[in-house]
Amino acid sequence: QVQLVESGGGLVQAGGSLRLSCVASGRTFSSLTMGWFRQAPGKEREFVAGISWSAGSTYYVDSVRGRFTISRDNAKNTVYLQMNSLKPEDTAVYYCAATYGRSPYLTDYGIAYWGKGTLVTVSS
Repeated sequence: QVQLVESGGGLVQAGGSLRLSCVASGRTFSSLTMGWFRQAPGKEREFVAGISWSAGSTYYVDSVRGRFTISRDNAKNTVYLQMNSLKPEDTAVYYCAATYGRSPYLTDYGIAYWGKGTLVTVSS
């Protein structure tokens, strides 16, 4: 069993930056593909970014590519999401997710573990 705990959310003005962190318990972190999803108010949860177990491959959805960067530190069992040039439409609860799949493109049905989420609010 793996537990995921996110942190780093908060309120930021448009154009600002935040860095989310997700710490995983357990000894299997380095074998997991990790990612971030988000769910805005009144909308379905959507995939944002993913990173392979070795950090050799990443994937971003078009709406965040060039602004967000996903990274991981296997020695610290932690995955990060650096978010720059934030926009009001980035406002959402951000969820850390883990899968045993190999592709950094994650889908809901492939997720083995979910965090409880951290709220990001971007004001205009």
